[in-house]
Amino acid sequence: MLSTQEADDDSGYVFVAKLDNARNVSTILKAIHFKDTATVFVTNQGLKVTVEDAKCVQANAFIQAAVFHHFVLTQDQVTFKVNLSVLIECLTIFGSGTGPTSTATSMKMCYAGYGRPLVVILEEDGVLTDCSLKTLEPDESECLKEVFSELDSSSDILQILMSPDAPFLEFSTFGNSGSTHSSFSKDSDMVEAFQCTQTQSNRYKMQLLRPSSKALALSARISIRTDARGFLSLQYMIRNDDGQVCFVEFFCAPDEEIEDAEY
Repeated sequence: MLSTQEADDDSGYVFVAKLDNARNVSTILKAIHFKDTATVFVTNQGLKVTVEDAKCVQANAFIQAAVFHHFVLTQDQVTFKVNLSVLIECLTIFGSGTGPTSTATSMKMCYAGYGRPLVVILEEDGVLTDCSLKTLEPDESECLKEVFSELDSSSDILQILMSPDAPFLEFSTFGNSGSTHSSFSKDSDMVEAFQCTQTQSNRYKMQLLRPSSKALALSARISIRTDARGFLSLQYMIRNDDGQVCFVEFFCAPDEEIEDAEY
């Protein structure tokens, strides 16, 4: 068990978890390790580690708080991204711990909040190793980035449907291979807030929207709004390296010329 004064200093951390055998965590993480980046959700119930590939495949590892002999969280929830490959390497730095004479590696995992690293302290046979892993803010706009990156390039038009009823938010293109539709429920984990009082569908020229893709690539959050005339507002929240927040906003008029066109 971790016994040094450094290992026992929990001041300044919003999340601290201690475990007598790090293999109990590393084994579970290896089971979902098919991408390098993972999103870690910490609640009072424990850890949920999520790995995704292009929104087509998702794997979740659930590690209950009871697995740890010490588990403290000072906030309702903590979320961050981390390099899963590096985390697994840190947890197994003393070896797999599966040999007949192997000694269990005790672990302490702690996180001080936004922008701070995930600190993993391991101890085996009196040898102490301190690992510091860079964390990233979960990208809440990632699904929208993928939608725009996968739009049919042969389509001249992007149609955006907003409705108080299902499908709520839908993006459609009309290209050489037919029409494509991507929908998002108002209750989706990727939607922070949704407000729509009446159904509205508008079409916009793709060539007018493409310049906004540079801001989209840098954004952490996106606000999409339309007024009664169909004018589109895309507001991007961009966080710089110092954690300061800036905003970029694009406006686009609906394409009235093709409003009645049939596809």
